[in-house]
Amino acid sequence: MSSSLVIDTSTNRTIVGIVAEEKLIWSGHRDGATAHGPSLPQLVSEAIATHTIDRVIVGMGPGPFTGLRVGIAFAHTFARARNIAVIGICSLDAIAAQVDEKDFIIATDARRKEWYWARYTKGVRSGEPAVSFPADVEKLSLPIHFGLFPDLVAMTKLASQASITEPMYLRRPDAVATADRT
Repeated sequence: MSSSLVIDTSTNRTIVGIVAEEKLIWSGHRDGATAHGPSLPQLVSEAIATHTIDRVIVGMGPGPFTGLRVGIAFAHTFARARNIAVIGICSLDAIAAQVDEKDFIIATDARRKEWYWARYTKGVRSGEPAVSFPADVEKLSLPIHFGLFPDLVAMTKLASQASITEPMYLRRPDAVATADRT
């Protein structure tokens, strides 16, 4: 039986699960927008205590820079240490898999009074994710699903379609090298 370690840190929730044969066999999460660093190793330790992992699936965002970095770096390090594949997916797509509507928007908190969002038609993303003020997204007059988290089983299904290799950062990082400051 093939088992996937599934990780997402694109929201204020650190989510870890083990999925085998499209069934969730272990899951855990910790809430806290700044708790990804300490939470992820603890959750993964619990997850792998009784399971063998064949691949890692990680949410590539969009999401806040630091949270994404923690999840993606951990996923790649874990996979490389075990010589197994790591597959990246769009976190918004894994949220959209939970919605059964024709035309809708998935949005997550981007902080700074903004949302990360994408439009979906029949469950398929149309266009690239964006970051905008809520009022601008609401002008589209579509149902908006906000406050949901990525579905771990959906992440494994999406992993069979394609792998995203670069993080989906929609903003420049706040930190700037001294040499680059003006």
